Amino acid sequence: MTNQLRRASVSIPSNIAEGASRKSDKDFSRFLEIAIGSCYEIETQLLLSNDLGFISEEDLNVLLRDIEIIVKMTSKFKSTLN
Repeated sequence: MTNQLRRASVSIPSNIAEGASRKSDKDFSRFLEIAIGSCYEIETQLLLSNDLGFISEEDLNVLLRDIEIIVKMTSKFKSTLN
């Protein structure tokens, strides 16, 4: 689970960076969508981690708020490209 969380966490900025190098807004938008998908993958892994007793409810809530902020910022940025 730790490895999956690490891969998804690295995927977010990596996809944003790769998308920024693309020549069209449509391509960039697609990479932002992938980054958002990675956020939801992290959210799922965090929920499972809490269910399995690996992280506390308090830590879960803090991390979920952070993920929500990242999704909102990325979504808002994506909407400016369309």
